[in-house]
Amino acid sequence: MEQENIAVGLDIGTTKIVAMIGRYNEYNKVEILGIGKSKSLGVHRGVVNNITQTIQSVQQAVQEAETVSGIKISDVVVGIAGQHIRSLQHSDYITRANADEVIDENDIEVLCNQVHKLVMLPGEEIIHVLPQEYKVDGQSEIKEPVGMYGGRVEANFHVVVGQVASIRNIGRCVKSAGLSLDRITLEPLASANAVLSQEEKEAGVALIDIGGGTTDLAIFKDGIIRHTAVIPFGGNVITEDIKEGCSIIEKQAELLKIKFGSAWPGENKDNEIVSIPGLRGREPKEITLKNLSKIIHARVVEIVEQVYLEIKNYGHEEQKKKLIAGIVLTGGGSQLNHLKQLVEYITGMDTRIGYPNEHLAGDSDAETTSPLFATAVGLVMNSLEHGYYNRTNPDAEEQIETVHADETIIEEKEVVKSTKPKKSIFDRWSEKFKDFLDNAE
Repeated sequence: MEQENIAVGLDIGTTKIVAMIGRYNEYNKVEILGIGKSKSLGVHRGVVNNITQTIQSVQQAVQEAETVSGIKISDVVVGIAGQHIRSLQHSDYITRANADEVIDENDIEVLCNQVHKLVMLPGEEIIHVLPQEYKVDGQSEIKEPVGMYGGRVEANFHVVVGQVASIRNIGRCVKSAGLSLDRITLEPLASANAVLSQEEKEAGVALIDIGGGTTDLAIFKDGIIRHTAVIPFGGNVITEDIKEGCSIIEKQAELLKIKFGSAWPGENKDNEIVSIPGLRGREPKEITLKNLSKIIHARVVEIVEQVYLEIKNYGHEEQKKKLIAGIVLTGGGSQLNHLKQLVEYITGMDTRIGYPNEHLAGDSDAETTSPLFATAVGLVMNSLEHGYYNRTNPDAEEQIETVHADETIIEEKEVVKSTKPKKSIFDRWSEKFKDFLDNAE
């Protein structure tokens, strides 16, 4: 029986938890086999604050995905965001013993490992070390130094840092839900994979992923990740403002936002009114859509201005001129009416809504291609790219071991080898983290 290379992405968000199962089809596009969604009850602003509720929500989403697809989920790639995430720039170098030898992967690994030894603030841990540009013996702007000659190899790194406790809590939830954690990925990077084209990354683009609890930012230029940030505001604060401003319950506020909400107050006339049923026989409330959009507008402007400040801080005032592809909005919050126009008005940058359909199979349903699932699609893509497959066939590992043991089956052995890519430094960090969770039992 042949093992199918199926991957599972688990997006643990503030408002929803999504489990998505996918694989590559014959055209190298991602085919979604099943999707499960549950209300996220134990997460606040991207950080787990109730382990038991989060475990239940994860199990519910996983069970739904299993029912839809008929596939048992055991291994997942998990996205991480939250207000505890920060990023920094760092430069480092190594001096090679023999400059007459070609630079290889091991040299780059040694250089990246040095960055992992950086001393962080108490309670913080490095999540990603992303090389940007290299210098070899003073020669700058090198994207791939492997295969070159040189004695001194330098690099600029984008380092993503998070709170150890928050990372471990996510790991604990996944493990307690009966799943194996294969890899942790920063959610803005996953969303960027799903909705940005290579041309946009080359030209310069800012991805803004507006979630329920947080708004994630990722800036690309020349095909390289330049900056990431997590802003601790999202769609939930807009709902909270509507709830307070209109004196209604949260469920009604969320429905009002989705059905009638607009980020641009000028769009609504004064005589447009919506009636909200009163609680337990009380009189219904009448709310003008103009007032509703004024409440939404005030909060959205605050979120967009914070994101824009991050873009300006990263590259000073001139940065918006360098980001030729402008801004791409994604996530559930990007579906708010007239948000695109408001972002263009505030930033003066070209803006579009990012849908994850470019990398998906042509017959994918409309729900899957929604910006709401951009992160989940990105996590599945990340898992497939790095060879983190769901172990759906229990005999598959034994088959692989048999092929490795049999020296005579050379061709087959090479095929098996090629399916498992070389582990990066971060993959090994994930393994150490898994070992830590096992030992903590």
